[in-house]
Amino acid sequence: MAINKILVVDDVATDRMHLREILTDAGYLVITAASGKEALYLATSDKPDLIFLDIVMDDMDGYQACRKLTSGELTKHIPVVMVSANKQKVDKLWAQKQGARAYVTKPYTSDDITIQVQKFR
Repeated sequence: MAINKILVVDDVATDRMHLREILTDAGYLVITAASGKEALYLATSDKPDLIFLDIVMDDMDGYQACRKLTSGELTKHIPVVMVSANKQKVDKLWAQKQGARAYVTKPYTSDDITIQVQKFR
């Protein structure tokens, strides 16, 4: 599967822009969303090849959004990588149960992010 377009979802603008910069510098087309609801809309309308999804957000947390993305007919094929400051094993396991294919903890490096993309190429 070729990865060209990536959706970055985070309610914190600086975190969203940091991920966008890393991925853009690596040569990917990046679209961003500031909420779980916006992520669901963009995932169906813009059809990204991969999604980086924050967990802690106000309107719909990343777990809820991941569950909807990985069970939705139009989005279930899109791999989701959860991104969070939560480092507990239970958080990673819960993300996996919601359908996430990988988990990255903050703070992360550029290499941490690009390695995740390469897993799905």
